[in-house]
Amino acid sequence: MSNLDRLRVAFRTALGLPEDLDVDRLEYRGIEQWDSLAHLQLVAEIEDAFDVMIDTDEVIDLSSFDKAVEILGKHDVALAH
Repeated sequence: MSNLDRLRVAFRTALGLPEDLDVDRLEYRGIEQWDSLAHLQLVAEIEDAFDVMIDTDEVIDLSSFDKAVEILGKHDVALAH
């Protein structure tokens, strides 16, 4: 499984989304499921999936799937989007 697919799984798991839902264009509060509590679950899911520690500024900045890709890039996680 590619890192990009692992990120998609993290989003679907944390937000309780179906496996076939395209998450690549998701934005914070763009769907009902992505509220503040789910946001923290998403951060934890990403940290676990990629063995990284996301700092407070990054938690605040994590506003979309694309932003998650960018943040993981800063942690040397290779993701081709």
